[in-house]
Amino acid sequence: MIVITTPTGQIGREVLARVLDAGHGASPVRVIVRDPARLSPETRERVEVVQGSHADPAVLKEACEGADRIFWLVPPTPGADSVEGHFRSFAGPLCEVIEGQGVERVVAVSTLGRGVAENAGQISASLAMDEAIAATGVHYRALCPPSLMENLLRQTASIRAEGVWSEALALDRVVRTCAVRDVAAEAGRLLLDGSWTGYADVPLVGPDALTPEGMARVVSEVLDRPVRVRQITVAEQKARLTGFGATEAWAQGVADMMHAQNTQGFYGATRPSTPDTAPTSFRMWCEEVLKPAVRG
Repeated sequence: MIVITTPTGQIGREVLARVLDAGHGASPVRVIVRDPARLSPETRERVEVVQGSHADPAVLKEACEGADRIFWLVPPTPGADSVEGHFRSFAGPLCEVIEGQGVERVVAVSTLGRGVAENAGQISASLAMDEAIAATGVHYRALCPPSLMENLLRQTASIRAEGVWSEALALDRVVRTCAVRDVAAEAGRLLLDGSWTGYADVPLVGPDALTPEGMARVVSEVLDRPVRVRQITVAEQKARLTGFGATEAWAQGVADMMHAQNTQGFYGATRPSTPDTAPTSFRMWCEEVLKPAVRG
């Protein structure tokens, strides 16, 4: 039995599709979802559904009954009162299920930065979650991308209307990126492979070494129109988030994350690309994902 969390989310839905498309033989797939109506009718026919949040111990226990593999992702929650508490609220029930129900393998979405990132908000909280899960002794793979290319989709309206997007990262420093499709592909591969053991990080670093300004040049070429990136401060980024309804704690976590990336460089040029796990280039992603989104 494979359990998949966040099956309607940006990454989770692609993981689910890949696992179902692989035709995993006799092993069924079960999903945990708050709103089953968000699953397509075709998907609902092919999976077992447990309704609720995977932070709920009772829901997670029900979903993991008889399961040996779990895809794990903690959803971003701008309304959370505490970044660390948010990640702990998910990790705690998972650790209990691992220790009490015989789950053998966990594949989770984490981040680059282990051993380097300090006081990095959501990044630090995610890395601490990895350590808690690994301490149970379960076979564990932490998928570690840097900045997701899909983050740029949040600014398609601004790119469409003004030919500009805003960035709190330093504009002249390389920021490594990864496409969601590559995270999902590696997650699906690991979920379908019952041979790996132990604990390991799996870096997923795309082939590009672009600064935000370099990314803007690629976007301009793909869209065939001028597009530039506008520098904003970390404080401005935080104010934008609280203006959209994020809690002070969540917005401060993002601010700490941006500051850490700018000063500690764990998403930077020194990170080698990993073509086996993250082959999608930024230009390819722009052609296939961003361009259709901007042109609507």
